Amino acid sequence: MSKKKSTQKRQPKLKIKKGDLVEVIAGNSKGERGEVKSIIRKKDKYGNYDPNRVYVIVAGVNMIKKHQRRTGDVRTQVGIIEREGPIHISNVMLVAPNANRPTRVQIRREGDEKVRYSAKYDEFID
Repeated sequence: MSKKKSTQKRQPKLKIKKGDLVEVIAGNSKGERGEVKSIIRKKDKYGNYDPNRVYVIVAGVNMIKKHQRRTGDVRTQVGIIEREGPIHISNVMLVAPNANRPTRVQIRREGDEKVRYSAKYDEFID
């Protein structure tokens, strides 16, 4: 009996990128803003990226305490380390640059290239 392969071939395009200013819209850190430091995409059992398991690390938001014990390397931090935890991408919303308010993002074509667009505030994001 062989495993079935997933039909998903490519990664879905995300509307939030590294370096964007976002606001948390759900959870314990609701209302806090920060810059996206990284995006984490998890894979399913077939090795394809799962579109429902996408997380972002936002600077200064969702702080967790990690108890780090000493390892063989002397350069690692030891003790209780406070760092940012991941937040699901559906719980953050991009902040429109000119309006300075959270907005939903659309992808529009401008000539040959695709650009992000805020329909609520009628402005291009990049």
